[in-house]
Amino acid sequence: MANVNVTIRMDADLRKKATALFDDLGMGFNQALNIFVRQAVREQRIPFEITRNVPNKETLKAFEEAELIKSGKANYKEYADVDEMFEDALK
Repeated sequence: MANVNVTIRMDADLRKKATALFDDLGMGFNQALNIFVRQAVREQRIPFEITRNVPNKETLKAFEEAELIKSGKANYKEYADVDEMFEDALK
């Protein structure tokens, strides 16, 4: 089977991190990409689950709290400036 060259654009930092990982796994960058593509063809899909970056429970709770504060339905303390806030927080 004939080989072809494929060119892709990628963030330099991502390429560096991926190369370090693949080296640690005992393979080169090209070999890792070939493994990915072979697996995708074999399974006829992306060979892993792709999901949105869903916030964790703590973050969701913070979003809800922020909405309550914005709507005026939550009691919260107001500060004149950041120094006042830190002074209160460090008590």
